[in-house]
Amino acid sequence: MVDRLFADPALASWYDVLCPTDERSDFGFYLPHLMSARSVLDVGCGTGTLLRLAREAGHQGRLCGLDPGAGMLEQARRWPELDIEWILGDLESTSWEREFDFVVMTGHAFQELLGDAELRAALAAVRAALTDDGRFGFETRNPLARAWESWTTDVPVDVPAPADAHGSAATVRMTRQVRSVDGETVSFRTTLDLPGERAPQHGDSTLRFLGADRLTAFLTEAGLAVDEWYGDWDGGPPTDASPEIIVMARRAPA
Repeated sequence: MVDRLFADPALASWYDVLCPTDERSDFGFYLPHLMSARSVLDVGCGTGTLLRLAREAGHQGRLCGLDPGAGMLEQARRWPELDIEWILGDLESTSWEREFDFVVMTGHAFQELLGDAELRAALAAVRAALTDDGRFGFETRNPLARAWESWTTDVPVDVPAPADAHGSAATVRMTRQVRSVDGETVSFRTTLDLPGERAPQHGDSTLRFLGADRLTAFLTEAGLAVDEWYGDWDGGPPTDASPEIIVMARRAPA
């Protein structure tokens, strides 16, 4: 999940520190799908790590990253030699017609689609962007697992920060605290304690937790058919206790 806090250009450089690539199970799951697709659109691409991994692994086709955070894309553009398109915006501000064999949303970005109208518009844009045999991969946290109940200041994320010019190391601390739960939506505050900063940084976010039945209804309405469901990044079947609802869908015939 890319918290809105990291849309700040001054904070975007800390995202990969707090979410290191070697701890991203979603990247390992989706990367083979990217490698088998001739053209890929990464919606909510953040700092662009997944597309960079695909290019470094030998992907020869079109790779395109879309994100509304200017600071995140500033980080993504650090590797211009990789020939990846970076576009500032979201699915409602862009338009593609049958251009991508695989569209992906990682980091629980799908959960940032809060309203029904916003969700329908996004799914319609995804379907339009897919080639006739294209696929759409994304995940959302399983609402039955109630992950937000562990988002408290008592369970911080502490990671080593890169050493400074003098070789001194420090720690970055990130905490989340739920502010409200209203039906399918959960609002929370993220706090960052950064080395060298006297005051912590705060950002407020809201996510939507949709169950499998509601997801199926929205996808079907948008003309997308589910091929596969998974409950975790090891490819396990979905259950009530599964932490994730991972979906692989395709463009259904009109």
